[in-house]
Amino acid sequence: MNSAMEPVIDAEASAAEAGAPVIQIEDLRTQFGDVIVHENLNLTIQQGEIVSLVGGSGSGKTVLLRQMLGLTHPAHGTVHVFGEDINRIEALRLQQLRNRWGMLFQHGALFSALTVFDNVAQPMRELRVLPKELIRDAALLKLQMAGIGPEHALKMPADLSGGMIKRVGLARALALEPELLFLDEPTAGLDPSASESFVDLIRTLHEEMQLTVVMVTHDLDTLFALSTHVAVLADKHIITYCEPGNVVEFKHPFIETFFRGERGKRAIEAMPDPQENQPESAS
Repeated sequence: MNSAMEPVIDAEASAAEAGAPVIQIEDLRTQFGDVIVHENLNLTIQQGEIVSLVGGSGSGKTVLLRQMLGLTHPAHGTVHVFGEDINRIEALRLQQLRNRWGMLFQHGALFSALTVFDNVAQPMRELRVLPKELIRDAALLKLQMAGIGPEHALKMPADLSGGMIKRVGLARALALEPELLFLDEPTAGLDPSASESFVDLIRTLHEEMQLTVVMVTHDLDTLFALSTHVAVLADKHIITYCEPGNVVEFKHPFIETFFRGERGKRAIEAMPDPQENQPESAS
């Protein structure tokens, strides 16, 4: 599947990309009128990481996500994705880069007038180069990867549960075989069972597709179950970027409130053991 799609999506890798982080943000300032949202913000995300972006209400998490997506331009600083400054490249090149990432919106953001199948097929149809048979097979495969069987393909979004909407939205985000996946509150609104199932799905896809994942979340269970790193946004910049188990060591009022309460302690205790899947050393 991968080999059939990759030449269409991005025929050549940028020379600037070789050895570069997947995302590199330097000295970022975001400003709307007199309101400064980010100041001197720096963030580097390497290939294969699962990064949870957390911060208090109004800290600018969504705005920072929009900066990474190239939807908001900084007042100062640079945002490099796949080694390229996304605010200084031509529109065509930016679209080529966008074909290399997928986005799962908080509420799925499915097209209400399209079937499940058509929602997933839409990004492939917009390329205007893929044959119908390939689109059909690829869309059904992405649905299967997201845990949605073909019997649901002709359903409308209004007929789906919240968990199924998330899964269809994920299948659409994966439609173009992305290397980078953005998730906005992926488990928000799901019951504990559906949330745990969705976390397992993301973990599996991360391993199978070798994805880099950037996730905005306030769900501590999801954060500690999935993340390789946590980026804490406060005081208009990233105050710490570290492995999840180390975040409580950084002294800051937001971290004290968010991570050191009872819920945070329970989530940390439930963290998977990083050594659990390591091979035993020979005696």
